[in-house]
Amino acid sequence: MASDADAKREQDAPTTVAGASSSRASDADAKREQDAPTTVAGASSSRASDSIREQDAPTTLPKTPLWEYFNPRSEIDIRAGGNLPHWEQGNVWYFVTFRLADALPASVVLELKQQRAYWKQTHNLEALTAEELEEYHKLFSERYEKLLHAGGGACLLRESANTQIVAGALRFFNDQRYQLDETIIMPNHVHVLVKPLKDNRLVDILHSWKSFTANQINRRTQQSGQLWQHESYDHIVRHENAMHAIRGYIREN
Repeated sequence: MASDADAKREQDAPTTVAGASSSRASDADAKREQDAPTTVAGASSSRASDSIREQDAPTTLPKTPLWEYFNPRSEIDIRAGGNLPHWEQGNVWYFVTFRLADALPASVVLELKQQRAYWKQTHNLEALTAEELEEYHKLFSERYEKLLHAGGGACLLRESANTQIVAGALRFFNDQRYQLDETIIMPNHVHVLVKPLKDNRLVDILHSWKSFTANQINRRTQQSGQLWQHESYDHIVRHENAMHAIRGYIREN
């Protein structure tokens, strides 16, 4: 009987692969840490790690729905952010830009905020038409892009190590919580084509990316405080031609 018990213990023991790279272990550590909340002084890192492993265990999701782009026959969730409206329509493609907090001068941010406030006062944000939303993006998003490409701020994403942190965060839940298309990490901002999967919401996906990368980059650079601008620019891709145009824009950056 003792020999049977020994055999069972030996059979169920985890197998060690000879020559396996230690980088795989570090990748697993990074995955467990990705969606952890901001570190609280005195908190037990072992308890947090156990919780993250259970909470964020990957699950296999069904294939993405047939409707890929803006659906004029479907309901739109209009979420009012601090400065701009956000349209959400579930599992469709979004073009998202999020930037470092210091990417634009305070005076420029104030000017944009005042202009947006006036635009919002003259429009019904609860019943915006597609044409009005297009007008909004032409007035503000395109100008915003030009300002970002001027390269303001410390441009922390120019450092390869910081770029890798962001790239890893974007890829981490790809094909689980969302699907990625083209992405690019610029010195002070990020462009992403992303489609949420199943019940995952864009706002939660963005929060996960920003929270994890802010903690990691601040730790690496021995800094603290706000890394990313709280709000992001995002809009629903309207049709396949628009998707191709956005892909081209990202690739040319």
